[in-house]
Formats: sequence, C-alpha cells, structure tokens
Amino acid sequence: MPDTSAAPATPAAPDAAPDAIVIGAGPGGLAAAAALHRRGVRTLVLERSDAVGASWRQHYDRLHLHTTRRLSSLPGFAIPRAYGRWVGRDDVVRYLEQYTQAHGLDIATGIEVSRIERATDGSGGWALPATGGRRLTARSIVIATGTNHTPRLPDWPGLDTFDGELLHASRFRNGKPYEGRDVLVVGVGNTGAEIAVDLAEAGASRVRIAVRTPPHIMRRSTAGWPAQRTGILVRRLPTRLVDRVAPYVERISVPDLSAYGLPRPGNGLYSRVREGSIPVQDVGLIAAVQARTVEPVAAVEGFEGREVLLADGSRITPDAVIAATGYRNGLEPLVGHLGVLNERGRPTVHGSRTPKEAPGLFFTGYTNPISGMFREMAIDAERIARAVARR
Repeated sequence: MPDTSAAPATPAAPDAAPDAIVIGAGPGGLAAAAALHRRGVRTLVLERSDAVGASWRQHYDRLHLHTTRRLSSLPGFAIPRAYGRWVGRDDVVRYLEQYTQAHGLDIATGIEVSRIERATDGSGGWALPATGGRRLTARSIVIATGTNHTPRLPDWPGLDTFDGELLHASRFRNGKPYEGRDVLVVGVGNTGAEIAVDLAEAGASRVRIAVRTPPHIMRRSTAGWPAQRTGILVRRLPTRLVDRVAPYVERISVPDLSAYGLPRPGNGLYSRVREGSIPVQDVGLIAAVQARTVEPVAAVEGFEGREVLLADGSRITPDAVIAATGYRNGLEPLVGHLGVLNERGRPTVHGSRTPKEAPGLFFTGYTNPISGMFREMAIDAERIARAVARR
C-alpha cells in the first residue's frame, strides 16, 4: 500500500494577511478553499494535524465511500477513474493530497485554533488565537473541522470500573487482532455495521452487535442503481412523502431480519435522516446476520466488573468491546460563546448562510445528507465562495 503518511502543506502561515481563513483541511475545508481560490479570494487553510485529510487517515482499513466516485468529486478536480466506483480510504487520502496540489492551496499544518473572537480593529472581521502564540485575522472564516472531531462514549453506569478491554471505534483498524476472540460491537450505524462484518470475516469466534434502535438498511446499489441517486432525487421532497414510500423500497430490496433479532424500524426513514441518522448502507451486514456470524443483541445499559449489562436483563462477558458510538463536533470551545450553535451543538446555519449574530462565519460539513456528504460539501463550497466574494 503506498505511503499516505504525508501531504503537501506549508509549515506556517504566509506573511500577507488572508481575506478568508478555512479551519480544517478535510474534504469540506479543501473544497471551500479551492472554490475561494478560484474566485481570487486570498485564502489560508489551518489544520491542527500534520497533513490534509487527517480524519480519513485514521479510519478503519476497509472503509469505502458509500457514494459513487462520479458523485463524490470536489469542485475543480475529479476523483481519478482508477480509484473505482466505491473509493477506498487510502484512495480518498490520495485524492485529497492531489486536490491540494492541483489547486495550489495554502495549508498551514500543526496549527490549532482554540477560539474565534471578534476582531477589535473595527474591520468587522474575526481574530483567531492559535497555537504558537499566533493571532490570525480575516474578514471571513469557514469552519470545516468535521463531525469526527472528538470520540464520544456514553456515560454508562459502571464504565469507570469496567476491567475488560474497551476501545472506541476511532481506534479500530481491522479485525486481525480479534481472531478467535469474542467481541461486542456497540452501535449499529454504518461504522458499527462495517466493523462487525470485518470482525466476522477476520475470524472472531463470536461477534455480537448491540442495537438500541433498529436501523433502516439500504442496499448500496440495486441493479446498478446507487442508493445515492435515490437520495438525490428525494432530497427536496416532503419528509412525510418519503417516509411513506421508503418502506416499500426497503421491503423489495432488503429481507426481513426480525427472526435474527434485527426487526424493521418503526419510524420513518427520512424523519430519521432529518434527525441526523443516515440509513445503514449494506456492505455485508445482511448476509452476516443471516449467516449468524453477526448476532444482534439488546442495547448496552452498563458495566459491572467484567460483565456487560444489556437492556433485556442479560449479562455477557465478551473478550473485547468496541464502541461505535459516534463523535462530538467539538465546536463549543471554538464558537459556543457566539450563539451560533443549537441545543445539539450543531451550527444553526450552514453553507452560504451566515449567522445574523456572527456575519462572516460559514460552516460546512456538519449536516448528514441522504444525497452524500462529499456531494453536499462540494455544493456548499461553491455557495460559500460566492458569498465570501460578495463580502
């Protein structure tokens, strides 16, 4: 596997003050920077790690985009055809490196912004205290630190006294270290589902997946038609309408797994999407559940010694617990004092819209669209660039 440990970047900010600063050198930040650059806006990208695409570099080995290559390219540079229809993690990293080079983006790595403050020079802009004693300023700020900022573990009773092996999914790479072991995966989102399949295929002696709310499951592609295209078609339709139609599509494409402990969900697919829960894209979970190599069990309620307590009253003692329990955005320290976040810690606006309380602040990459994250970030980037250029 080619080395993807480094990416082209500049070690420090340039001498000239930028017109816009982008925080985060993931796909959303790079797309916004490229769109701004093409409009003649002097743009600096700040990245706290030492390379672009830091989150993608840390994902588990088998991860692929669940959206097609054609519908996942960022503005101004297509994903190479050689990377296949479903682009793998390493190729996503390569693409982000190539994207940075192709657009000649100014990336300052190793710089973490701790807080965004209003500039005091009367410019109506923003000041960014950063590592190394830096204090950067710009009239427009694009925040693109991503949703995978801080791993989240639920506040399970007894967690602090649990003496078994427990790790967050962010630290999982592949199933090889778990060969011959009994593993419990907590969470049946896309990450939990893929990790469970990976463990089973790697030879874990037993794989259970704890389910609190049964997920909607969709085939990634049916008869060559990607689920993403359906997501694009229904993106603007009324939620109730999509909720009514979705069960029929699910029944046609996905078998009923109730007999295996994974019933069909009782609430609407698009209603769940609106709440931030994307359907599970099947990349082996259905077959693994049917083959009983992955066993759905009740949700985790707590821990006691070496035991895991489940919601149905049962107790199990797996060799390892992998928590696919999501992430926190980590935006509160950065902008929480500006009144631009909702009760869930997410931006109140995104894309080209800027908060009334904080003109000049833009957010991208904090929605979880049914039409594909890369596609929506590409659209956001162009809209943000137009809005910033007008400023």
